Amino acid sequence: MPYDLSNYLVIGISSRALFDLSMENEIYENQGLETYCQYQLDHENDILLPGTGFALIEAMLRINSLDEKTRHIEVVIISRNSADTSLRISNSIDHYNLDITRAAFTGGGPVAKYLNAFDVDLFLSATEEDVQAAVESNVAAGLIYPGSTLNPRSPLEQIRIAFDGDAVLFSKESEMIYQQQGLEAFIAHEKLNAEKPLPEGPFAKLLKTLSFLQFDLHSSKHGGIPPIRTALVTARNSPAHERVIKTLRNWHVRIDETFFLGGVSKDKILKSFAPHIFFDDQHQHCDAASKVVPTARVPYKKVQT
Repeated sequence: MPYDLSNYLVIGISSRALFDLSMENEIYENQGLETYCQYQLDHENDILLPGTGFALIEAMLRINSLDEKTRHIEVVIISRNSADTSLRISNSIDHYNLDITRAAFTGGGPVAKYLNAFDVDLFLSATEEDVQAAVESNVAAGLIYPGSTLNPRSPLEQIRIAFDGDAVLFSKESEMIYQQQGLEAFIAHEKLNAEKPLPEGPFAKLLKTLSFLQFDLHSSKHGGIPPIRTALVTARNSPAHERVIKTLRNWHVRIDETFFLGGVSKDKILKSFAPHIFFDDQHQHCDAASKVVPTARVPYKKVQT
């Protein structure tokens, strides 16, 4: 019987999101493909340093060790590298003992069309074009920001993931009202619709899956600290917070920590929560957050004309 990836939480990640390939990317951009390929071949046995997405992937894969009978997570490398230049990636995966056995190397071609073929639930990449294409393919995707890899690589106690609300967990409907009509119109709209659940955003399914895993792993034989902890870090405040609380209740989803900041900077809260990754739709928030925690921006889906 074929291996059915639809039974798992599947994370697709590019090699540049998993490992620090910033210098190699500069070689590619400044000196061209041929020089880049030769550099990778010459340094095939040089182990790459962890990149922004490394801590998340390492921690998520450790979930599989919590239940000997059931595997929950699969990670697939989805990369524009060619097979010839991919061995340095493979050698680095082996060096860090990452349980990753599946990969797609497209030789410079677009990667988004392969995401659904691998049943990818979350795609992380440092290439904006690929992330945008993933979003257009209805795959939850985040553009990894260069910056913080300060999250310590320590034995798994808890995976910590933080989300913005509007345009990430929830649809961008309310966010658009705020951007186009201002704060007063936004608050009036949210008060009027307080009893109506917010429509799902691109990361709603991921949050629901994480919530299920929280319950499943913690309620079985795995006592002690829950293996996953989530946080909502949103610019909303009272009275616009009521609709959020009732929406999560309607989804039967547990979020462990919730911060309604009302314009207070998110980076200090995030530094204290110390997530493996933070997802937000606004560049200004991502830019500040990326200096203290691993961060990815969630692009808007383009409006069809």
